[in-house]
Amino acid sequence: MNEDSASRAAQYERLGVKPTEDDGTRLLDQPPWDESSRPRREPSGAEISYTDAGRATGQHLIDVHDMLRRELEELRSILTQVRDGAITAGEARSALNTMALRQNDWTLGAFCARYCFAVASHHGLEDEAVFPHLIRSDPGLEPVIQRLGDEHLVIHDAIEGVDSALVHHIGNPEDFTGLQRAVDLLTDTLLSHLAYEEQELVEPLARLGFYADQV
Repeated sequence: MNEDSASRAAQYERLGVKPTEDDGTRLLDQPPWDESSRPRREPSGAEISYTDAGRATGQHLIDVHDMLRRELEELRSILTQVRDGAITAGEARSALNTMALRQNDWTLGAFCARYCFAVASHHGLEDEAVFPHLIRSDPGLEPVIQRLGDEHLVIHDAIEGVDSALVHHIGNPEDFTGLQRAVDLLTDTLLSHLAYEEQELVEPLARLGFYADQV
């Protein structure tokens, strides 16, 4: 473990909330992006302490991501059911459209804006207010947050790709190649992104909150 990795591990030991590890498993040879180009924030120092509210805030992001991971597993199970003839591609498409994955409001900024409004409506938060708050509170986070926003667009395209592949499969029921690849691409993209987002933002959220004066 190099010095930076040790510092990152130490901050989460102090926090007591552990981001999900990315084990590096990928289903496709072509990665959705260059992971080596991802910005990384500076790990927090030993002088930083956290409140119980801060720990709960950091854990909340992981809990939301775990829901998305479960939906991804469900989607892969649906693909197997289509392949086995248990359900049709049209039924699979309907199932996809009910998932939080398919909505545009699961990304961190929009989700946290809704969450904050629910628990503190007097703050008058608008969609994606959390990102400006984090950047104002810690300007060093701006490159990370910009990258996360860019990756959200790639994820959206990957989800649209699954939907398009399901439409194609309806007219070509014997061809599973495109559908399998679309689901595998979404899997690689989403799992990589969620782990990166947790590594970079669980600690800042625990330190800074979704909004000013939360933690």
